[in-house]
Amino acid sequence: MLLDTYSKATTMLSYYAPIFPELFIVLASFVLLMWGVYHRRQTGFIISVVSILVLLGSALLIARHPPVSQELFNGAFVDDRFGRFMKILTLAGSAFTILLSFDYMRRERILRFEYPILILLSTAGMMLTISANDLISLYLALEFQSLALYVVAAFHRDHLRSTEAGLKYFVLGVLSSGLLLYGSSLVYGYTGATSFARIAESVHLHGASIGFIFGLVFILAGLAFKISAVPFHMWTPDVYEGAPTPVTVYFASAAKMAAMAMVIRVILGAFPDATAQWQQIVIAISIGSMALASFAAIGQTNIKRLLGYSSIGHVGYALIGVAAATPAGAGAEGISSVLIYLAIYLAMTVGSFACVLAMRQGNFMSEAIQDLAGISKEQPLYAFLFAMLLFSLAGIPPLAGFFAKFYVFNAAMQAHLYWLAVVGVVLSVIGAYYYLRIVKIMYFEEPGLTFDPMPSSVQFTLGVTAGFAILFFVYPSPLKAAADAASRSLF
Repeated sequence: MLLDTYSKATTMLSYYAPIFPELFIVLASFVLLMWGVYHRRQTGFIISVVSILVLLGSALLIARHPPVSQELFNGAFVDDRFGRFMKILTLAGSAFTILLSFDYMRRERILRFEYPILILLSTAGMMLTISANDLISLYLALEFQSLALYVVAAFHRDHLRSTEAGLKYFVLGVLSSGLLLYGSSLVYGYTGATSFARIAESVHLHGASIGFIFGLVFILAGLAFKISAVPFHMWTPDVYEGAPTPVTVYFASAAKMAAMAMVIRVILGAFPDATAQWQQIVIAISIGSMALASFAAIGQTNIKRLLGYSSIGHVGYALIGVAAATPAGAGAEGISSVLIYLAIYLAMTVGSFACVLAMRQGNFMSEAIQDLAGISKEQPLYAFLFAMLLFSLAGIPPLAGFFAKFYVFNAAMQAHLYWLAVVGVVLSVIGAYYYLRIVKIMYFEEPGLTFDPMPSSVQFTLGVTAGFAILFFVYPSPLKAAADAASRSLF
């Protein structure tokens, strides 16, 4: 009797093992919440440190999974190499976010215990979104992550711009959720299924009807908001500027990883036989995002707004790889290029915002690009690392950003999308101007402000991310091999 019970329990634990990382984060969040409620004083820093350990523990649970795909809950949740790769990137973005929050939140006097717990809960929602294999589970996971994101965007509640950022993100987030839900209802109405596999089977057998295409368009519109792609980008510069800077890091890193994974999973999982329809949409928003960022960022004077437009542009470049990932195109090579791009983008973006967090003079947190004037004379190492990250974002060899763009342009060439690759290269050259302008201000203008010494958490983050961007060309094969294995699991 005991042996049978033990055997059943072992079998059940083995069956549900793929969702343990998400459960671990959620349960840890509840425990930390109770701890914070009963020990309010001086718990913000301790809970933040424990939260980083929880994220690392979740990453270890993911790394221990066997390299096989597994579905749970009648296929609503899927665990595969693609999902694990993107979850690791999401967890890395979340951990860096909390790490960069230590000094900022303390100086702004908003280091409350609720903040890291909200990050944990939102991260759990992102991980569920990455593994969602059904329109219903996708929507529920998306709302799970979004509820916490709305709060952290307005976390600096005594700051007018933060409150405004939270309100804008909430209103437009609700609109995007409505678009996604309406599109899902149309797809369900015309296919009779919400499971990605069954939707794909229905389209394969009966073709893509007009109603189904309308549903596909609405779903992609809702997803385009989450990745801040044109023409659903309007919230990005305002929210990036208004939200507390560590929260902006979170939006630009972890949230972006989960959103891109969601787009890839939906397109390839539910609509593989509607390639002609979704590829046109992806190409259009890709070109629009690259073009808008290349020109709109030129006139920006706020560094966070500029990086917001930069984020929009990099989404456009990543979508080139998605557009190439068709059965008749580059296939798995296209998705592999996107995964490499996202990993490199994560490091470049986190490092760039670490440099923004270092722009502090006493209680004054500077965000003006002009305040970087002549900083190379006062803080040469800071200026050098920031310049390397900006060069990498611009795609200048031999830095990591060059290889990121090289892989997606190469995938477009393999898919015979030569004109798209040419457009990407031209817009990349135009977009390099606003990055080089910052370098010019740092090195060739007269010194202005002198910033305080960087906190240790910012120093560590900047060292890791800038080192990755500078030295990636020395040994790129581990990332390439991991991305190839992850992309093959989708095909």
